[in-house]
Amino acid sequence: MLFIYPLAGQTPDFIKDHEKIWLMERSAHEHTNFKTSGTEALNNYDIVYHKCDWYVDPAVNYVQGAITTHFKPLAGSLMQIEFDLVNDLTVDSVLYHGDTIGFTHQSSILTVHFPSSINQNVLDSVTVYYRGTPGTSGFGSWVQDQHNNVPIIWTLSEPYGAKDWWPCKQNLLDKIDSIDIIVTTPNGYRVASNGLLVSETPVGSTNTRFEWRHRHPIATYLVAISVTNYYQYSNYAYLNNDTLEILNYVFPEDTALAKSFTIFTRDMIKLYDSLTIPYPFSDEKYGHAQFAWPGGMEHQTMSFMGGFTYSLIAHELAHQWFGDHVTCGSWEDIWLNEGFATYLDGLTVEAFIPQNWLAWKKSVNDYIVSEPNGSVLCTDTTSTQRIFDGRLSYYKGAFVIHMLRWKLGDQDFFTGLKNYLTDLQLAGGYARTPDLIHHMEQVSGQNLTKFFDQWYYKEGYPSYQITWSQDTSFVWMSIGQTQSHSSVSFFEMPVPIRLYGGNKDTTLVFDHTFNGQHFVAQVGFTVDSLKFDPEYRV
Repeated sequence: MLFIYPLAGQTPDFIKDHEKIWLMERSAHEHTNFKTSGTEALNNYDIVYHKCDWYVDPAVNYVQGAITTHFKPLAGSLMQIEFDLVNDLTVDSVLYHGDTIGFTHQSSILTVHFPSSINQNVLDSVTVYYRGTPGTSGFGSWVQDQHNNVPIIWTLSEPYGAKDWWPCKQNLLDKIDSIDIIVTTPNGYRVASNGLLVSETPVGSTNTRFEWRHRHPIATYLVAISVTNYYQYSNYAYLNNDTLEILNYVFPEDTALAKSFTIFTRDMIKLYDSLTIPYPFSDEKYGHAQFAWPGGMEHQTMSFMGGFTYSLIAHELAHQWFGDHVTCGSWEDIWLNEGFATYLDGLTVEAFIPQNWLAWKKSVNDYIVSEPNGSVLCTDTTSTQRIFDGRLSYYKGAFVIHMLRWKLGDQDFFTGLKNYLTDLQLAGGYARTPDLIHHMEQVSGQNLTKFFDQWYYKEGYPSYQITWSQDTSFVWMSIGQTQSHSSVSFFEMPVPIRLYGGNKDTTLVFDHTFNGQHFVAQVGFTVDSLKFDPEYRV
């Protein structure tokens, strides 16, 4: 479907549109007290299943819950188990095999002590009963707010906020294999969450119990709930003779606006399916849940939306492949989430609004080079400003992907993405940047060490200087380069140059491997001008 922007005939401000995404994502987490891997719960067990049972009243800033965790020790024998949980919340008791057992809760670590050791790979379970007002400030992991004078409580745990509101293992090492999310709330409210809504049951005369079931591996930070007086409607995508429900929970006052934009989701899903792999959670759903925040968050199978714009819908949907199905294995590699989501948003422009594709690439390129430094690799994972740096993690990450596509060609590039997303070691799990490099090298036969060293690990960008002359049908050209940052002495890339003369033009591609390199090419017309990289490949 062709999407027409509201201001017909005008080029949209892509950077301004995306700033609403990444600035809000960044500011949302600035309250978080960060923890290094040394102060997280020990990763000496594998989470097989969580049953999360909460009572939430959006009018009261409070949570009461019982979290049952089924787990297997990873090695040796286990005498205790640790969960991440802030000390603002009170643990009432821990139940094990029907009996209460001892625990300690300090420095945001809940340690449960077993009466006897549990052997490696033996499946066992424990239930934690807790309550309290989750500690947060501003936008954060647990927020009570209002829309149209109606209360709402919602969660957003990326990157380090899950421990603010429930006992969990908050790392990028172990995904939860399966989860049930059960929320009881006063009548008149609805609960949005991950997976499929399998039951909606009255509890007495005043409450309703909502049970969501998700049967795919999920990172802890992607588990989410939102509770308010939602209006519910569905769109449907038809994919390979199957029907996928696109479930929408929106504020009643915003129903018309939401419906005018969520309809585009079905065509975006078809596009992403065709370019990569089928939607990873097609046996359940995709959906949107509105929350009182002007950004978005890609909670698995149900993105939380502060509003409804074309770009925001495309971005959060893309995360279901890049970020949810395959999740960055360290916040250093956040570009594997955000760079790909930004680039796939761009690919919707290329596919559905081709007249704006060049403008999208130019605006992204111009924004990246507005400052001379910075690597796509996140160099400080204790800073949300650095993790969610729009220029680097989102836009430079997206353009590195775009250049990789140019360097490899479409066939190898998209085949490499499919192989990356279907790798049994990565699908439903975590990936690091070398995993992506491996698949791109395998499918293309190219050595990408220099490419990623220069464009991903190091900083800056090149500027090009071209001198040329023509002798009969031959064009002689020298291409020079300067760098914006001293970390790279030279950026190697195939560079396209378009030659013009009379009513003719042609584009030549030169493999630029050193500064001041000379090239010669035969051209069948007199050249009067040239343009470097007219399609914004570099």
